[in-house]
Amino acid sequence: MLYILALLIGVVAGLRAMIAPATVAWGSYLGWIPVAGTWASFMGHWIAVGMFTVLAIVELVTDQLPSTPSRKVPQQFGARIVTGAFCGAVIGATVGATIGGLIAGAIGAVIGTLGGAEARARMAAAFGKDPPAAFIEDAVAIIGGLLIVAA
Repeated sequence: MLYILALLIGVVAGLRAMIAPATVAWGSYLGWIPVAGTWASFMGHWIAVGMFTVLAIVELVTDQLPSTPSRKVPQQFGARIVTGAFCGAVIGATVGATIGGLIAGAIGAVIGTLGGAEARARMAAAFGKDPPAAFIEDAVAIIGGLLIVAA
């Protein structure tokens, strides 16, 4: 179950790179992800929660800008893999499976990046414009992230 959650938080990172660490930080802060006594305990601190929440909000705003590059360019793709792997590692750290969680999170980020790009392109084509598809993707990432960390 732990590896599935790590994979799924990676998928969220593939959709929105900063939503995943923000939800993991909130889950740690609220005690849903028991990171106390692990290397990842800093994720439960209010500073981490604040920092990742601000970054997530900035990402939600900048995603709407026409100048934002594709998530599949190397820098964007790489950032999603890194955040997915990191969040998977945090989840894995709760039971001493940091490396397994890291790998599952990275795989999930690849799935989320490529699958999310395809799904958004299809939704944008169906709507005839991108913003409704982007808002749906935002909602899926936020709600999905919260459900994963609450599990």
